[in-house]
Amino acid sequence: MSVAHAEGGAALLRLAVTAARRAGELLLEGAAAGLPEVRTKSSVTDLVTAFDRRSEALVVEVLTAARPDDGILGEEGGERPGGSGVRWVIDPLDGTANFVSGYPAFVVSVAAERDGRTEVGVVHDPSRRETFTAIRGRGAARDGRPLTASGAERLEQALVSTGFSSDPAARARQAALAARVVSHVRDIRSSGSAALDLCWVAAGRLDAYYETGTRLWDRAAGALIAEEAGAWVGGGAAGRPPGDALTIACAPKVAAELRALVGHA
Repeated sequence: MSVAHAEGGAALLRLAVTAARRAGELLLEGAAAGLPEVRTKSSVTDLVTAFDRRSEALVVEVLTAARPDDGILGEEGGERPGGSGVRWVIDPLDGTANFVSGYPAFVVSVAAERDGRTEVGVVHDPSRRETFTAIRGRGAARDGRPLTASGAERLEQALVSTGFSSDPAARARQAALAARVVSHVRDIRSSGSAALDLCWVAAGRLDAYYETGTRLWDRAAGALIAEEAGAWVGGGAAGRPPGDALTIACAPKVAAELRALVGHA
């Protein structure tokens, strides 16, 4: 990374942290107020609340006040083009079902792409008051302390997390895959937040994470944070980036085994 890009990345990171933390405070206020009004999107389990929308509006307000020419891609607000070469990818409330139930596993995810490549990632966990950050080529951190991914050497030793779609047919396929995976690993978890799971791989709290059916806003920031912490991050086949079809982040020494197990899901 050039000096100019490194300095620009630091400025983008500071802005993303500010936006994510402010949105996190909004979500905590909402959680404290009790059960929010809930609506469904594509299915009865695909939920959205007013706080999803308010959180995204707040993040966009903070970002565009400082950088009005940047593009925006948000889960709730769609895409707005920009002319600066920077696009922000926002998940304002990853873990909506958890938020609705009062289960403290929801985050705000903000990533900055430059010319289509994620350069900065921030995931803020308001319940634990933890902020995970990364700048491409400069490592990952939790509240300023460097992160290092797990050193697990065999898949049978690994604590693995995955997620489940709101679509019933996709959920059934994912459940069948999880049933196959669980017999090859130490144990399996599901937090309900892809961004949080990716950050926990970065922190070594999880040895591996895989999921089918994520969207860019679910994984953009977390995938960079995991990669910068030293995790293997990809889409199944060696050399393939994480994508909607499959995202994997894991201890490097278990990557081949995990890819072989889930790569054709």
